[in-house]
Amino acid sequence: MPEYPLKQRFVLDTSVFITEEIRRDGESLEDAVSRFLDLIARAKLELNISCYLPPSIYEELARMLEDRGVSEETFAKLNAWVIKKNPARFEVMIPAEIVYGFIDEMSDRVNRGLRVSEKAVRKAEDSREDPAEDHLSEVDKVISDLRDEYRRTLRQGVLDSREDFDLLILAREMDAGVVTEDTGIISWAEDFGLRYLKGRDFPGLLEAYLTAANGDRVTGTGTDGPTDTGTDDTTDSTE
Repeated sequence: MPEYPLKQRFVLDTSVFITEEIRRDGESLEDAVSRFLDLIARAKLELNISCYLPPSIYEELARMLEDRGVSEETFAKLNAWVIKKNPARFEVMIPAEIVYGFIDEMSDRVNRGLRVSEKAVRKAEDSREDPAEDHLSEVDKVISDLRDEYRRTLRQGVLDSREDFDLLILAREMDAGVVTEDTGIISWAEDFGLRYLKGRDFPGLLEAYLTAANGDRVTGTGTDGPTDTGTDDTTDSTE
């Protein structure tokens, strides 16, 4: 394996594997995930690029893949080429300003959630003026709309699970890039000063690195490998 003075590390989110954006036309989920893992394997072997999953996200991903009937062969690739590592939760420091910002944002979202609930109550009250036989169905619709709008108001674009937080802490610990389709994680990656990339763009990035490296070998010009943001060239025994 070529030696590169700088090494790339990426922490992957569940959404990277599940999104339809990584699929080719007519490609099944399993075929897309298998092809994606083959690409990760090549990037590891040829460029020493390492991909990680916190165990909490691995378990979430495994459940989703099992529910979709993904084969043991694909799971074997996942276990072979994506490294599972717990974040150092007691060692990684988080700036107080980020925590203050999170508290302010959640306070604002709770207030907006209350307004959403108040609007739904008024709509349900107004539905009483309809004929009795239609009243229950109208209330059911109001409740359904309330759930959807309340979820969007309180959860969309915000960090809302321990799994998401594990991903960010691990990326900060390892100075790794974050790969996700989740807008809430992307927003926090910006606050943390982390590199990030949308999941749909990650396979293309790896392909571009591999193409460039192979082209340099053919022409004999040499390469310093993919650009990094300061990670050292040391590797641990798990990699």
